[in-house]
Amino acid sequence: MMPQAGVPVRVMLCDDSPTARTAMGRVLESDPQVRVVGRAGDGKQALEMLEALPAAQRPDVMLLDLEMPVMDGMTVLPLLLKAQPKLAVIVASALTQRGAEATKAAMRAGAADYVPKPSAAGGGVRDPAFQAELLAKVKGWARMRASVPLAAPAARVARRPAGAGPRPKVVAVGSSTGGPQALAGFVRALRGPLPVPLVVVQHMPAGFTAMLADHLSRLGGPPAAEARDGEVLQPGRIYLAPGDRHLLVENTGGALVARLNSGPPENFCRPAVDPMLRSVVSACEGRVTAVILTGMGSDGMLGCKAVAAAGGTVVAQDEASSVVWGMPGAVARAGLAQVLLPPEQLAERVMGQFDPAGGAT
Repeated sequence: MMPQAGVPVRVMLCDDSPTARTAMGRVLESDPQVRVVGRAGDGKQALEMLEALPAAQRPDVMLLDLEMPVMDGMTVLPLLLKAQPKLAVIVASALTQRGAEATKAAMRAGAADYVPKPSAAGGGVRDPAFQAELLAKVKGWARMRASVPLAAPAARVARRPAGAGPRPKVVAVGSSTGGPQALAGFVRALRGPLPVPLVVVQHMPAGFTAMLADHLSRLGGPPAAEARDGEVLQPGRIYLAPGDRHLLVENTGGALVARLNSGPPENFCRPAVDPMLRSVVSACEGRVTAVILTGMGSDGMLGCKAVAAAGGTVVAQDEASSVVWGMPGAVARAGLAQVLLPPEQLAERVMGQFDPAGGAT
């Protein structure tokens, strides 16, 4: 997953806190596939350092704090991307409403992704989950922006036969690391509103899922919002599980109704994909299309087993277009996916199920 075989991913850190730069640098350089090539205390210094480096030594990835003196992250972001268009900028975001709004603005301005700043209560940068997410995003986005084929052949996977099957009553999407960009690609490619609800579980902290819903709503496709407990799910709309709440779907008098709860995490996640998929299988008598996008871990694999066993459809993102081929890879290796495609082509496949010849009613 390197830009070139045997060459470490080059990373530059930009944060006004020397402590944060040191701590993040230690995490990154604990992986032999990553090398920190610069540390800057503000946006102006980061831009000057980047422009002073020879092209072959410039960073593949920039970790960028948004709140800094002299020149803040939002000001320098477009300048960095102008100086190096393929630079993958990952913004460091505070776990606050203000942080979520700033992250949304940064992603609209061209940032590839974000990492939530770890809290001291959660172990700070020593938190293994934070370290794994940070390294996965850094290495994944370096590969994606380099547009270099995978170093090793894709894993051998079994495929479920692709049959027409019954027309789904709901489309259920699961995603994690790299998911916001994959979801955006999927939603943009929908040719129009789906004639059924679309429910989404994206692994995100509380407060950030509202930001993602707003971002998806601005893409010109179906309107998106966080799901509310007890609301009836309407065709042509996108419902996201709020951060830190599981999203389930139940059938109440023939209507599909959203149910939110704070039950135990599954696969170390809340919201989690597996409980959402189990619930839609029950609520829709198996008439479900499950879409598994990029993400770490295997959340969604057991839920997809339930979808497949009930006669539903399972599709997943291919390895080449995934920032991290964990979740879709687990589904593929289990032989559950009928197709493996980039998000835009998965959207076309889903829309095709609602064409006159796309499936039984």
